[in-house]
Amino acid sequence: MKLPLSWLKDYTNIDGISLKEYAAALTMSGSKVEGIENLGAEIDNVVTGEILSVEKHPDSDHLVICQLNVGQEEPVQIVTGAPNITPETVGYICPVALHKSTLPGGVKITKGKLRGVESNGMMCSFQELGIDHGCVPYACENGILLLPEGTPVGADIKDVLGLNEDVVEFEITSNRPDCLSMIGLARETAATFDRPFAVHEPVVKGCGDDIKNYISVEVKEPELCPRYTAKVVKNIKIEPSPAWLRERLNAAGVRPINNIVDITNYVMLEYGQPMHAFDYACLSDGKIVVRRPVEGEAIQTLDGQDRAITNEMLAICDGSKPVAVAGVMGGANSEITDSTKTVVFESACFHGATVRITAKALGMRTEASGRFEKGLDPSLTMPALLRACELVEELGAGEVIDGVIDVYPGKQPAKALPFEPEKINALLGIDLTPEQQIGYLERLEFRVEGGVIIVPDFRVDIARMCDVAEEVARMYGYDNIPTTLYAGEMVQGEYTPKQQLERDASAVCRMAGFDEAMSHSFISPKFYDAINLPADDVRRISTTILNPLGEDFSVMRTTVLPSMLDNLAHNHAHRNPTASLFEMGTIYTPSIKDGKADPEVLPHEEKILTLGTYGQMDFFQFKGVIEAICRELNVKDVSFVPEKTNLSYHPGRCAKVYAGEAYVGVFGAVHPLVSKKYGIGGEVLAAELAIDALFAASDNTKLYQPLPKFPASTRDIAVLCDDEIPVASLEKAIRNAAGSLLENVSLFDVYKGDQIPAGKKSVAYSMSLRAADRTLTDEECDAAMKKAIAALETEFGAVLRG
Repeated sequence: MKLPLSWLKDYTNIDGISLKEYAAALTMSGSKVEGIENLGAEIDNVVTGEILSVEKHPDSDHLVICQLNVGQEEPVQIVTGAPNITPETVGYICPVALHKSTLPGGVKITKGKLRGVESNGMMCSFQELGIDHGCVPYACENGILLLPEGTPVGADIKDVLGLNEDVVEFEITSNRPDCLSMIGLARETAATFDRPFAVHEPVVKGCGDDIKNYISVEVKEPELCPRYTAKVVKNIKIEPSPAWLRERLNAAGVRPINNIVDITNYVMLEYGQPMHAFDYACLSDGKIVVRRPVEGEAIQTLDGQDRAITNEMLAICDGSKPVAVAGVMGGANSEITDSTKTVVFESACFHGATVRITAKALGMRTEASGRFEKGLDPSLTMPALLRACELVEELGAGEVIDGVIDVYPGKQPAKALPFEPEKINALLGIDLTPEQQIGYLERLEFRVEGGVIIVPDFRVDIARMCDVAEEVARMYGYDNIPTTLYAGEMVQGEYTPKQQLERDASAVCRMAGFDEAMSHSFISPKFYDAINLPADDVRRISTTILNPLGEDFSVMRTTVLPSMLDNLAHNHAHRNPTASLFEMGTIYTPSIKDGKADPEVLPHEEKILTLGTYGQMDFFQFKGVIEAICRELNVKDVSFVPEKTNLSYHPGRCAKVYAGEAYVGVFGAVHPLVSKKYGIGGEVLAAELAIDALFAASDNTKLYQPLPKFPASTRDIAVLCDDEIPVASLEKAIRNAAGSLLENVSLFDVYKGDQIPAGKKSVAYSMSLRAADRTLTDEECDAAMKKAIAALETEFGAVLRG
């Protein structure tokens, strides 16, 4: 909502208040200021000039040389090619951009020469001044703007055309439709600064006759149209509005059209009450009927579009046809034209929800519908109607017929609420006397009588005590309310064990150099093809979104891997040499019925810790990250089993992760064909770990172990075994056989070469042995070694390497 400050001054006094102070105070009192602009801020050193002479340019067929009086000691010479500047225009006044002037759009004007003749500025058109033709209807569309007779010479063009205007733009919340008007914002201004506020009461003289001789109104849907008022004006004269009216509309962001249309727009901006004018000659039988459309009815609206209207909407009709869509737009069949002689002014109140449904269904949101759908006060219709008729008489646009149609069957009494000053203080945490609270409320035109608050009609948003408390708070000043602690018992929040596990896992990933990523839970079904998911894989059965944003967001994902690879591909495409990402993403596993996702059952949601990296680490370093996550979460008995059937990963560089017998997830090098589909060169590593499985396998018990008092004994062991035997299986056998003296066992060498038979490999481990109560003897260490060697030989056929 744009508020020209010169218009605001019609209702309240803002002298001595700077723009900065005004914006800050109104924002603090609940009317947020979006910005402040001066309409002519980009115009500088442009004045009015009288054309003294016009002579033909000696070296051009279309240029002329003008001498202009701009209020200086000497005339100014300007060369122009405008077609409307001829010797006959001598004596006319026009805008002149002098040397070193600026125009809208950053255009700078300086003196120069045109075809060898000096030109000390530029004569301006209305387009070059950045104004609409409706603001200067007398202007030539393809030439210099010639101003009306009597325009002063040498005056600043911003003052002449009303461009020296400060305009404040407000963001009006949906609960305050009363502020979508000059009067509403003026009321807020007066209350904020505690200054007088007054609205002129319209006075209509009338011309005699009786409105009943012209028109009748019937409201068949009073719940959708609680009030309908109308007046008739005859002997209409369609012409441009006076300058003051055009300038105010322009400053408020509305294009002037003609006096009748401008009056309805002016009243809508002033009172916040949309109005409409019908050509009386187009209303059959002199009737207006407010009803629901019947099946098959249609109307061509003022924008030239044919609209099918339904029984869910509300129409303004004459005796036989719809002539307007109630609260949205009028019909072309009753439009005001240059031949219109008698006009019916409509000022009505319509049900907000119905107007919104209608505007949305027809795809046409207008200034009127935007106001009606927020809920307007029915008491506005009469003063707005009278104001429009007053302006008709003031502008000499027609003769107002006596009498008014006012159909108001559902008039409601003023809303009343109990005045509870103690509750207001308790809610706000302040200590104001009842008298102080009443003073703040009276600023906003509330009345307090006998312990009851009478809510003004225009405040349709006030329904309960907390609404009244808000009014007191914003007048008192939110910044004046002291900060206090919560009076009730404080309850300390904490993370659940599962939430803490997720935080711990994320912390390990960050410490390992991974950045957290977030991606959409909805993906395209094509993503499953991108990761080589088999056609019969159950993960291809996904929950389908009923109203997707598009094909790329049509199903809920059953794996996070495509999203992770998509993020890595984005980094690779932007020439990032390395990237390491992790996501704590949710997958959605549907209930399956007849081979499809059951739409009647919500999918099972499960969090998956997904990691992805390229260009930064190899397979074994990545495996170390997985081990670090399991170790930090205290997941016991972790083991890795080769995985060759997962088509998303390289069959020789992929492993399943187990905690005991429970499957936790998978990690490895992404299959080269998958990496190629995503456009990533080189090796890409990824992991998918189920948070629920990690949580089930984790042990929160932390046992203290004192530092050992006795030294450890180390033994190395190297064995020959079949090449396909995993080294992790050999390590597990050593741990199980060596007994309680074994403190640690670690792999330090795997060798295959000329000295090793084909199909075999040499595997070497370092064993650390220790007892808590003594120093071990060689015999004890040798016995543990022999048990380990025997287990390797028995279980795997491994032999000690000589």
